[in-house]
Parts: sequence; C-alpha cells; structure tokens
Amino acid sequence: MLHPLTGTVHVVDDDTAVRTALDSLLRSVGLQVRTYADVESFLARDTSTPLPQCLVLDVRLPGLGGLDLLRASARTAHAELPPAILITGHGDIPMSVQAMKAGATEFLSKPFKEADLLRAIEEALRQDTQRHAQRQELSEWRQRYASLTRREHEVLHLIVAGRLNKQIAGDLGLSEVTVKLHRAQVMRKMGQATLADLVRCMTRLGDAERTGIVHPGGESV
Repeated sequence: MLHPLTGTVHVVDDDTAVRTALDSLLRSVGLQVRTYADVESFLARDTSTPLPQCLVLDVRLPGLGGLDLLRASARTAHAELPPAILITGHGDIPMSVQAMKAGATEFLSKPFKEADLLRAIEEALRQDTQRHAQRQELSEWRQRYASLTRREHEVLHLIVAGRLNKQIAGDLGLSEVTVKLHRAQVMRKMGQATLADLVRCMTRLGDAERTGIVHPGGESV
C-alpha cells in the first residue's frame, strides 16, 4: 500500500462519473483535488494552489484535447504545466509514444488499476517537488550572481574558462594577489566551496538562461 500522499492533483475529464470517482480515490489518500470538465476550465484555474501539483488529463476532451494541451505547452516556455499523466479509453501504442514525446510522465488506458494511477501520481508529485527545488536554487544563484561587482564578473568567467590566477592577472592587468582576493570573494558570494561546484553552478545557469548569464549586476571596481 502506498503511504499517504501530499499535494494537489488537477483532474481534467469530461465524464462526470470519472471525475467523481477520481476525486473520492485521491482524497482518500490525503491529496487535495481540483476537477475540471475541459481544458479551458483548467487553464482559468486559481494558480495559487499549494505545491506540489500534478495533472491527470484525459486525451479526448471537448475543445482542446489533453495531448494537444501538452504539445502546446511544450512549444510555449512560459505556459509550463504541472507534471501530467494522460488517461484515455481509446489508447494504443502510437498514442502512448506521442504522449511521452509531448512530455507526459505516464500514459494509462482506461480502465486502469487504482494502484497504477496512485504510483504515477506519486512520481509526478516527486518530479514537481524536485522541479520547484531546482527553480528555487537557480533563483538564489541568479541573485548571488547579480551581487557580484563588474570586476568579480570578469574574474568569475575567466575562472570558469579554466584560466589560472597568474593568467587572469595578466588578462586583467592585476596583481596575482588581487586576483586571489577577487576569487575568494566570488566563491563566497556564489556560495560554492570548490571550483567544480562553481563550474556546475554556472553551467546550470547557462543552460537555464541561454540568452546570456553575463549581466553585470554590481558596481564596477
């Protein structure tokens, strides 16, 4: 038996009986539930719902279908959905492949076992928790990066590029002692203990913001 779950599940299905049954099942294991008859109602929801969240979404719906919603979300970065589980009474292997390519965490054909759905929901909520934690970490790193002075930005990017203190000193016209002081300040302000940690931090920032992480945010020195 699964342990009690914590989080909010959004159920989108045009079948009233299915919505009622899922609402009862999910509340019985401690989850909060929001139900909708169509995608439009889901998109108009109150987005202040407590985390973590996931989405149980029927493939065939009036208007915009579940698979279409996932595809649209994948094309629009600012319209990111909670981790989604697609359900359908008309599933086949090609459809399941399409669902996974569109970003679904699971694809279940009706009628499915309650345990299978609950396991899928548990995994989706875990993913949402992890995704939120990563966003929080990235947000903190952005703030730390913005706190660096212009000179510290210069030293940071030369460090990450693999330049040694002596080489950085030559590049910037500084003494090696001054470079060491800037380097220590960079490590402290970025909250990183080792060079490897700093490189991983900057790589993740770069992956998250490919348009440019080099935005000097402090005063020049």
